[in-house]
Amino acid sequence: MTMMALLIFAGALIADSISPGPTVAALIARVLSRGVRGVLPFLVAIWLGEALWLSAAIAGLAALAATFSLIFETIKWVGVLYLFYLAWDLFTSKPEIESGSISLKRNAVTTFLSGLSVAIGNPKNMIFYLTLLPSIIDMQGVTTMGWLQLVATLLVTLIAIDLSWVLLASKARHVLKNSRAVKRINQISGGAMALAAAAIAAR
Repeated sequence: MTMMALLIFAGALIADSISPGPTVAALIARVLSRGVRGVLPFLVAIWLGEALWLSAAIAGLAALAATFSLIFETIKWVGVLYLFYLAWDLFTSKPEIESGSISLKRNAVTTFLSGLSVAIGNPKNMIFYLTLLPSIIDMQGVTTMGWLQLVATLLVTLIAIDLSWVLLASKARHVLKNSRAVKRINQISGGAMALAAAAIAAR
């Protein structure tokens, strides 16, 4: 894989990742409502899900989808239900401010599954990896080393973009610390999560 091909892939991925969509909405909503604590499993799941889409596109989706479609659908719907639960919980919860953050405990496993469902069920990812990517990269000519290079490029790019979103959302959250502002943030975040879940469910 040439450096130019990797740079083109990274550029296309940046353009796709910074545009509004279910992944960005869910990530920002999560950080706004709860801060950066506990966001890592969600991020890792998003990165893993996008790596799976990339691998599926390179391997040939037809064969992979036939084998893993039930698993993908199960993860997707578990995540959708969990996102709707989070949306309702955030929208109706009473604000609790503790050391500048909301004390809401969440299980890392369910957090990971919700992130994975967002990444797998995101229709933007399906369009990007299955329709746009083949026009950028010669999928038939990708070797094992080329696949590893693409995955590494994907991870570096997504880590930089997603951590930037986390930083911006965290800074915005710290500007508003009173209980009324926190309640409004929770309601907006809950609405954003509900919209993200609906977008994934409608795919």
